[in-house]
Amino acid sequence: MAITAAETDILSPSQLNRQARSLLESHFSFVWVEGELSNFARPSSGHWYFTLKDDKAQVRCAMFKNYNQRLRFSPNNGDQVRLRARVSLYEGRGEFQLIGEFLEPAGAGALQARFEALRDQLRHEGLFDASKKKPLPQSVVHLAVITSPTGAALQDILHVLARRNPAIRVSILPVPVQGEGAAAKIVEALNDANEYAKHRGDCDFDAVILARGGGSLEDLWAFNDEALARAIVASELPVVSGVGHEVDVTIADFAADVRAPTPSAAAELLSEDREELLAQLELSRKRLSRAIQHRLERARLALESQRARLKHPGDRLREQSQRLDELENRLQRAIKQRLDQLQREQLLRSERLLARSPTRRIALSREHIERQVIALETAMGQKLAWHRQALERREQVLRSLNPLAILERGYAILSDDQGAVVKNSSEVATEQTLNARLAAGSLKLRVEETTNELGD
Repeated sequence: MAITAAETDILSPSQLNRQARSLLESHFSFVWVEGELSNFARPSSGHWYFTLKDDKAQVRCAMFKNYNQRLRFSPNNGDQVRLRARVSLYEGRGEFQLIGEFLEPAGAGALQARFEALRDQLRHEGLFDASKKKPLPQSVVHLAVITSPTGAALQDILHVLARRNPAIRVSILPVPVQGEGAAAKIVEALNDANEYAKHRGDCDFDAVILARGGGSLEDLWAFNDEALARAIVASELPVVSGVGHEVDVTIADFAADVRAPTPSAAAELLSEDREELLAQLELSRKRLSRAIQHRLERARLALESQRARLKHPGDRLREQSQRLDELENRLQRAIKQRLDQLQREQLLRSERLLARSPTRRIALSREHIERQVIALETAMGQKLAWHRQALERREQVLRSLNPLAILERGYAILSDDQGAVVKNSSEVATEQTLNARLAAGSLKLRVEETTNELGD
């Protein structure tokens, strides 16, 4: 019988992608992938997005801010790198991707891979089993120190021993601690210490310290030698490894009976303090620390198993952050495309405007304006000449009507002291002073007699 869609579970794309992602993340724990880095992007969120590729395939990768801030180098396109990552799927695009948690250059990664391969091999053989660890002596009388005679590690050891128990006798077995042939020299010195202990009886060594200062993985590579690890396990003398700083881990640390975080700490382990109680407390602390480490390791493994099944809210947040970065990139591309389009349209309009330039029309208009200016100036000149002639005619009329012109014919204008013009003899009195204005100058007169028109 045919199965119809109604009889099956129909998934949406988001449901299908979610199930595919869950299947990938539950099937794979962590993987190491090596390839060439390309398409590297650093958006404003601080997350990294890039592609790892070889000559046949490529895979997209994301490394979120809380992980890439821990790296000690800045990757670039074209770098050959190794990535430790979780296999996942970006649900928003249904795209297979790796979520990186650690990134390193491929050279250092190859060395790290050799280290991990040798560690796993020797651990599988049981060389690191606790049953092979020899207990440290309760009291150390004669101590062998295998290290560089010129290194700071030796001075740290001697300083600690002088402070804690100056009675301990120290024999230094000088060896190179770095470079080609250094591991063979260290193995030879360790074998010499055991041979010395067999033949010297009461004067033999009680324990051996392997020591050197900190450094890179390459600097410490002499202590990641298989022959040295087997020599440490085969040693009849208890061996304490005090190589590097606390964060440095070597194969010698796993093979040694006790691993000290630093050369100074190794000297403290093998030197009794002045108070026996503090020594017992230190031993208890070491045991408790190892037990806690084993317990934490088991708890970590259990947590990793549970985390693979349980989707952490942080994954959803990181996915949304990745989606936000994608939208930000799309917005930036859209803005750039729009600006490019506007620029092209502006260029096209400029070309059209240039083709329809009004330069000729302006030139014609300028010639027309010049002709109009000449005509206007001619008309204005004629108008001014006509008005000038009319003005002269009016001036002649005004001049003929000017009362002052009468004075030129011998007449005078009389006025009193207030400036009022005298028109009738009855308006003045005898002995009154009058002003007479002539055509040229004026006179001050005194009236002696007045007569009217009848002769009175």
